[in-house]
Amino acid sequence: MRSRRVLWLVVRREVSTRLRSKAFRIMTPLLVVVLAAGISVTALFGGSSPSTVGFLPQDARYGAALTAVGDAAGVDVRAVTVADAAEAERQVRDGKLDAAVTASGPDGFRVIVRHTLDDQGRGLLTAVARQQALDAQVVALGGDLGRVDSAVAAAGVDVVALEAPKERDNARIGLGAVTGVLIYLSLLIFGPVVAQGVVEEKSSRVVELLLGTVRPWQLMAGKVIGIGIIGLIQMALYAAVGVPLAVATGVLSLSLVTALASAGWSLVWYLLGFALYALLFAAAGSLVSRQEDASAVTMPLIMIIIIPYVIGISVLPGDPGSGLLRVLSLIPLSAPLIMPMLIAAGTAAAWQIALGTALTVATIIGLVPLTGRIYAGAVKRTGTRVRLVDALRSR
Repeated sequence: MRSRRVLWLVVRREVSTRLRSKAFRIMTPLLVVVLAAGISVTALFGGSSPSTVGFLPQDARYGAALTAVGDAAGVDVRAVTVADAAEAERQVRDGKLDAAVTASGPDGFRVIVRHTLDDQGRGLLTAVARQQALDAQVVALGGDLGRVDSAVAAAGVDVVALEAPKERDNARIGLGAVTGVLIYLSLLIFGPVVAQGVVEEKSSRVVELLLGTVRPWQLMAGKVIGIGIIGLIQMALYAAVGVPLAVATGVLSLSLVTALASAGWSLVWYLLGFALYALLFAAAGSLVSRQEDASAVTMPLIMIIIIPYVIGISVLPGDPGSGLLRVLSLIPLSAPLIMPMLIAAGTAAAWQIALGTALTVATIIGLVPLTGRIYAGAVKRTGTRVRLVDALRSR
């Protein structure tokens, strides 16, 4: 048979076997449900509701002042008008109001709360009360309150920045972190699966029967492509469910187009990362004949995955434009973990994406003959662990 036909048969066998497995049929829907539930719970309880403070009709102007002070301080506070002190007390007891101002005078406000007033609320109300006291003193001294308030409102600070501020988009940075986590977990799960599959076939001597009709590189490539398709199906399913749901519920405060574009790049980099690491895992798995020995040959590859991920997830939130991350995004072994984070965070330049993609693809192309030679030289040899040098020398 032609090589493409043989390769397709191996891929189809690998995909059908994985799709029929209990692990795939149970865990995939379960993880989708967990993802949807997590987004929904975050949407319901993750946001902070504004503090609501009630004011009597005659003190409504102080409510507007409180809102203005809250906006200046970056605090979400809302002022509402209540009919009288009794109604204010009832709404505080029912939890409809966080606090209520039931009296105002030269000495400040009388504020009622259900249990306690936090430091933030106390500070905002104190600022408004002091402004009220200042206004009262200005009027008592015969000053023009309107002119004083205008002068106070116009006063400010002239800020001179020595360096341009670093642009930050917290929503995109958060998306970058989530993207990194998903790709990291996928590589960490499906990479060792490739090595385990090779060891299973080698230990059961199935590989000897298969290699009687197919070439070693066809068997290795078919296994890598087949397991990669399974991983891609899961990643695409998570993106199809998670991205629209997160945007619709407000958990992800980005446009759907931006979020889907980031998801598309994540799938591309998952494929590149899986292809690169799966070749290495397949070659590593061919060196041993027992599952107990597989961890010894795959651990170095797992550490190569873990280290850049930890660096990326640690540095990205504080410095998304980090030079270290830019360098790691161009190194083929770390690019699949770092580059999608930077793309999602919006800090990866077009040239950076193009160069990182080109270097990673070139590395994959270079690994194909190298890992294929290791696989062919070691997969038929059972018993003790095959040395890498011996596998490369074998014909």
